[in-house]
Amino acid sequence: MTRSAAFPTRRTSLDTAYSQQKWRWIVALGALFIVGGLVALFNVMAATVVATVYVAAAMMVAGAWQIVTALQIRPWSRAALWCVVGALTLLAGLAAARFPIPAAVSFTVLIGALLITGGAIKLALAYKLSDLGRWEYIAIAGGLGLVIGLLILAELPTSGLFVLGLLLGVNLLFEGIGWLAMGLAARGVVQRSSRPPM
Repeated sequence: MTRSAAFPTRRTSLDTAYSQQKWRWIVALGALFIVGGLVALFNVMAATVVATVYVAAAMMVAGAWQIVTALQIRPWSRAALWCVVGALTLLAGLAAARFPIPAAVSFTVLIGALLITGGAIKLALAYKLSDLGRWEYIAIAGGLGLVIGLLILAELPTSGLFVLGLLLGVNLLFEGIGWLAMGLAARGVVQRSSRPPM
């Protein structure tokens, strides 16, 4: 007998009680993400600056953490190299925060290059897997990535003003939809469990 079969009532009651307490918060979180995504999509330039500053802050935290870690490494030859990498990451984050628009353009170049590279790899993979079923989906995904990457690079530097904001908005929107769906599903569990047995 499995553990889930041995304790069905206790597990179900705990899940239901938790969902009953939290589903409204999950729905509210999803709605908040959706609103944030829509705001970002309606003002992609401001969202691009926000996304750039967010990445810059992450770089500064990562660089500072590398420096702190380097001070605890022995021998000093390894610590020095680790510290240099951390300092460069920290300085790059500070520069990106100080000059968000040029940094956004640089990040956009990186995104475009990654999309082109990923698309080319997927197309090659689809060709290698052409003897298997449904390889067309890999080819379509690769082709779309390749085309989008080329379009992003072709529209530089203009694309640097909106690509990051667009990605941020789409990400927030889909994340919000996911949380909203999860909260509504939890609400359905609560409603079904609260009905009297037939």
